[in-house]
Amino acid sequence: MKRVYIVTGVCGHLGNTVANLLASEKKEVRGLALPGEDASMLNPAVEVFRGDVCDVASLEKLFTGWSDSESSVIVIHTAGIISIEGKDDRLIRKVNVEGTRNIVELCKAHKVDKLVYISSVHAIPELPQGNEITEVDYFSPDTVVGLYSKSKATATALVLQAAKEGLDVSIVHPSGLIGPNDYGTGLMTQMIVNYLKGTLRACIKGGFDFVDVRDVAEAVISATENGKSGSCYILSNRYYSIREIVDILFDLTGRKPIKAMLPLWFVKLFLPFTGLYFKALREKPLFTRESLMMLESNSNFSSEKAKKELGFKTSDMRQTLKDTVKFLQSIGRLKVKI
Repeated sequence: MKRVYIVTGVCGHLGNTVANLLASEKKEVRGLALPGEDASMLNPAVEVFRGDVCDVASLEKLFTGWSDSESSVIVIHTAGIISIEGKDDRLIRKVNVEGTRNIVELCKAHKVDKLVYISSVHAIPELPQGNEITEVDYFSPDTVVGLYSKSKATATALVLQAAKEGLDVSIVHPSGLIGPNDYGTGLMTQMIVNYLKGTLRACIKGGFDFVDVRDVAEAVISATENGKSGSCYILSNRYYSIREIVDILFDLTGRKPIKAMLPLWFVKLFLPFTGLYFKALREKPLFTRESLMMLESNSNFSSEKAKKELGFKTSDMRQTLKDTVKFLQSIGRLKVKI
């Protein structure tokens, strides 16, 4: 039976990586992009549909008109808003929760064969430092902190409810995405650019679990076939301090090393001023209350379940960063040699 893959958020970091990987494997791929969104990074074989997950009417064509009545339809829902700014932004809830609800209802109405939902490790309740965080089967906005985390926990809960009602659903929880193919302004991509351009003057103490976006994409595709319905899978790598990331970049590129190490409490005191600094650079702030909270959180995640059931594998961070720098060079965001 022929498979048709629908990828929402197809121009995003993970979305374009998944869609292009599927297209390279000669799969039939439909991608959902916002009206006017640049989709030039996509493989020409990806059929682009314009619409908005918040507007159900705009999604009907995406879910109809299969070339073969015997097609098996797989939906990979990557669309969402990632925010570390901590603002009371109704759009985050609208897209992450109501948009996901719309996709779930369309999957039911059109009897799709599989839905893989891209949640986040931030939807999982944090445990005290030193404790290993594994998959859970209950999600609530009351168990997590921050607007983004609450929106993903709420959306994950409604997706799991759909699984209980009979929809074949698997959920993946990536940790911090890093790697090539980010045409937007992802936090880690921006940090890499800032360091290599010399605008990152100091290094913050702290870190997180960072995972190569391509490894996550491989696992997402595996979940379409191997993911059990109603099951969740953490897609994590290991903890990397910001110092480690910067040191690898220095070793790869020979750019000026950063010697100043700022404790998190110190950066918190000067958050209003750092906001003005990034505003002057016309960039989103790297340092916010939420991003600092992430850097000091427990990120001791276990991906053993994903390794066992999805064949999930992780890449060497040095290679990930090397490929990221080459990618940024290729699209003209950097002129540094490597």
